[in-house]
Amino acid sequence: MGAEATMGLRERKKLQTAMRIYRTAVELFLEKSFDAVSVQEIADAAEVSKMTVFNYFGTKEDLVFRPMEEHFFDAARAVRERPPGESAAEAVRRQFLEMVEGRDPSVGLHGEPFARRIRSVILATPVLRDRAYVLSEKGARDLADLLTEETGDATLAAIAAATLIAARNALVEEHHRRIDGGESVEEVAADAAERARSAFALVEKGLGDYARRE
Repeated sequence: MGAEATMGLRERKKLQTAMRIYRTAVELFLEKSFDAVSVQEIADAAEVSKMTVFNYFGTKEDLVFRPMEEHFFDAARAVRERPPGESAAEAVRRQFLEMVEGRDPSVGLHGEPFARRIRSVILATPVLRDRAYVLSEKGARDLADLLTEETGDATLAAIAAATLIAARNALVEEHHRRIDGGESVEEVAADAAERARSAFALVEKGLGDYARRE
């Protein structure tokens, strides 16, 4: 049963309103550009007040990033929640393979065109590209801080975190590149797991047993 099905009526209505605002904003940004669209215009198109938009999303940039922001910290979450006996690299690889299997939009594998529209808006807007970079750096820093706490070596933790994030990002970009080039999601997904295993195997040759939980 999905999360929405377990919500009360009030919570479902709030979620539906947030999604309507979100989708409306992205479509307007695609049509006119991020800078050319005002929050009032988004509110009018979504049939809500301007204050409602700010109550749900806080800032204009949040209209793009709020629903996806948590995914910049996926790698850190995988390592934080890994079971005993699993290394940091194994945890990130396992999580990524699960996302590939589930066709998760955050790794570039989803048949819904809307997810790709969001990426188009970000790539076309310097301020959004900058925020994506900052969030990616925060995700790497979060992972590095976690590994520093576990191992006591901040330098190696930073290297390990940067390597894992770089491998993950390269795989996601490859998915986007191929789909942008005309391949279907299923065509790309068909060998995505194999490519991910190869990528993380390369990382593991360098990281080996680093941060294996006792």
